Amino acid sequence: MSVVASPRRTGEIRLAQLPPLSLYVHIPWCIRKCPYCDFNSHESRDAIPEQRYVDALIADLEQSLPLVWGRRVHSVFFGGGTPSLFSPDSIDRFLSSARALLPIEADAEITLEANPGTFEAGKFAAFRALGINRLSIGIQSFDADRLRAIGRVHDDREAHRAVEIARANFDNFNLDLMYALPGQTHDQALADVEQAITAGAPHVSAYHLTIEPNTLFHRHPPPLPDDDIAADMQIAIESRLGAAGFGHYETSAFARPGRNCRHNGNYWLFGDYLGIGAGAHGKVSLRDRIIRQMKQRHPRDFMDQALAGDAVQTTQEVSAADLPFEFMMNALRLTDGFALSAFVERTGLPVTVIASRLDAAEQKGLIARDHLRVWPTERGRRFLNDLLQGFLA
Repeated sequence: MSVVASPRRTGEIRLAQLPPLSLYVHIPWCIRKCPYCDFNSHESRDAIPEQRYVDALIADLEQSLPLVWGRRVHSVFFGGGTPSLFSPDSIDRFLSSARALLPIEADAEITLEANPGTFEAGKFAAFRALGINRLSIGIQSFDADRLRAIGRVHDDREAHRAVEIARANFDNFNLDLMYALPGQTHDQALADVEQAITAGAPHVSAYHLTIEPNTLFHRHPPPLPDDDIAADMQIAIESRLGAAGFGHYETSAFARPGRNCRHNGNYWLFGDYLGIGAGAHGKVSLRDRIIRQMKQRHPRDFMDQALAGDAVQTTQEVSAADLPFEFMMNALRLTDGFALSAFVERTGLPVTVIASRLDAAEQKGLIARDHLRVWPTERGRRFLNDLLQGFLA
């Protein structure tokens, strides 16, 4: 049973056109829960109910269709957990059903998250054959000691092997790296980046390890590099990737020309996404309102509820007062910022509602702008939370 927030018919939101639509599919199981992970993921201690979960995903998608009738899907992203634990046949069965239910663009970017411990050459060739055209690989580090320190199930040899298999089957893939790891030195952080460059990755995501609540690392903090060392790592990583020809187009994302992630780009510019699967979040625009949904979080509850006819846990309308912050929280992560016209198109609000806040941010040196665009300055990127505070309702 979904919980619906009290509707606000303020008349303030008017969307002249609906934004691009993406599809996010959550597969929540993994081999082992990493000590830093606060995602909705569950260790696969017993056999994964793969077939029943795919049945539930298809049912969830069918139940979600009234929100997006007639809209085309521009990208699909299988996230987790570890989606690559599932068989190609299961992924194919879901994608075939999705194509029958929704008009998915012929050239849609279709990404599968994968962990090196699950890589088999034949399996990933099959993923490519069924239509997956992009991988996002959770390498995190190429250093065996650092991988052990963060509780990853793969080692350095498996990391390199995963990249070899990806290169043999995909011309578009991302390598996730993390820095400021337990015991990591500046040179070790740069060595990981160097190996990603040498491996020929078209896209690299470099994340600062953060200690999140409700994780093992939060309860038992490991020894981490101090803030100054971590900041030096970040600057050096950005510089090295830039020198290697990668564009730094988002806070943590770097891509060779033409290899920006289209799916994530839709998030960052406040596009719509239908969230399918256990704990999946979605954001869908209608002409006069924008809603957010979350599905039942636990896989067992999700399967039971989806197969019974309603997997939605909560539905909430985003108020007009909250829309400026919601938009900026994403768009100001982009190095090139956003077009002012995009703010109007995606929120249904006039630019005048943020005029004074833009003035204040510019006076603090956190943004720059012209008559068409707004973008974060280097200072704004370094102090993004401070910048975003100015747009809270």
